[in-house]
Amino acid sequence: MAKLLLIFILAPRILVNAYDFNYNEAISKCILFFESQRSGKLPPDQRVTWRGDSALFDGSDYKVDLVGGYYDAGDNVKFGFPMAFTITILSWAALEYANSFSSIGELDNLRAAIKWGTDYLLKASADPLRLWVQVGDAQADHDCWERPEIMDTPRTSFQINATNPGSEVAAETAAALASASLVFQGHDAQYSFLMLDRASKLFQFADLYRTSYTDECPFYCSYSGYDDELLWAATWLLKASNDPTYLKYIHNSLDNCGQSAEFSWDNKFAGFSVLLSEMLFKGVESLKSARWRAEYFVCANIPGNSLAQVARTPGGLIYLRPGANTQYSSGAAFLIGVYRTYLLQSNQTMSVTCGDKTYSTTDLLNFVKGQVNYILGQNPRNMSYMVGFGSSYPLQVHHRGASINCTSSPASVTMQQCEYGFESWFSSSAPNPNVLVGAIVGGPDIHDDFNDVRSNSVQLEPTTYTNALFAGALANIISTC
Repeated sequence: MAKLLLIFILAPRILVNAYDFNYNEAISKCILFFESQRSGKLPPDQRVTWRGDSALFDGSDYKVDLVGGYYDAGDNVKFGFPMAFTITILSWAALEYANSFSSIGELDNLRAAIKWGTDYLLKASADPLRLWVQVGDAQADHDCWERPEIMDTPRTSFQINATNPGSEVAAETAAALASASLVFQGHDAQYSFLMLDRASKLFQFADLYRTSYTDECPFYCSYSGYDDELLWAATWLLKASNDPTYLKYIHNSLDNCGQSAEFSWDNKFAGFSVLLSEMLFKGVESLKSARWRAEYFVCANIPGNSLAQVARTPGGLIYLRPGANTQYSSGAAFLIGVYRTYLLQSNQTMSVTCGDKTYSTTDLLNFVKGQVNYILGQNPRNMSYMVGFGSSYPLQVHHRGASINCTSSPASVTMQQCEYGFESWFSSSAPNPNVLVGAIVGGPDIHDDFNDVRSNSVQLEPTTYTNALFAGALANIISTC
């Protein structure tokens, strides 16, 4: 039994080098995907030319300007909660791996991707006691299959305020603006200051009116509660401002929080633990619990130790649940990669002990590569789950804009536009007419099986937050080359 276990642990290290992936190409395409998700008036330097201007009157139902931002996935709704998390992760990646992005000429594109989101979040948070958190009627939108450029579903605007609060989304928006303020600190000082100021006000709002936000359900229900978002936001504000008030807040709240084996748009317990561990390594001894919380996550995700608890497919992909599962494998790869970076920068013991096993920083890197390489094509199907990367990748991505020819118009038919989209495009067996380059789809099931059929949204729908996490994991690998 011990011999078989040893083979299981070592096998991923051998497989890591079996494929020769162009990580520079992958990260460039990963960032390009965000241009496919843009809402609003597109800029002159827009590179995804099959996209056009869309949703130019968002916010008009309340006479506010909510034009811009991102569509979260394959639909045409702007959900503020996952959008803010996307921006937080992109900003974290930019802060940790600026040299990696710069070395391949992608730092400006990454900053542009972040700013497209923060410009919108600043509009949405102009009132300190009101945050616009969604644009678009989610149910009506999901009942239609239309390109965003010609959609005719209601663009209803939703807000949280003092009488209808939502701590999760307010705190995540604070985290996004605080982290982005660091990205632009030496690039645009005035813009950076504006974001940090807005972030502090949003945090106060989120903390003062402590209530879970449920209006985005059933699409983005927060199952982890709001404690993780509040600590996540406080940690980013501490990092951005050096205000000791936030450190005190963290001390008062940290002992009441548990640990988690998941890192996602919903669950940030492991995220702030890793972020705080950097401060611990730099001498903030009062944050000792951050390290064991961070290493709980590491041990739970790396296989072959007595503390491992996260399932994997036979091919080695982290698998938590169906529906955008690649976000969990990308999240584990990104977060463990960042923790590895902090260990290397510290004077601490550069290893993680997980019960009966000890993992070096090289082992952590091999884990990151194993998850990234699986998604890029090193898997039982030899299928790249990044669209447009490699010789075999999904052709029927569950994405309205990509699946409908940009010259298509229902004007010549009598049926309603929603029906036209479903009958003419959604049900088509042909590949998407527009290649959604760089998109990371939901990925295979627990058995490594995958069905490339457009209606299979569980496996074929991409999301902005998955791409953000994956870009960070790629940048970590590039930083070691």
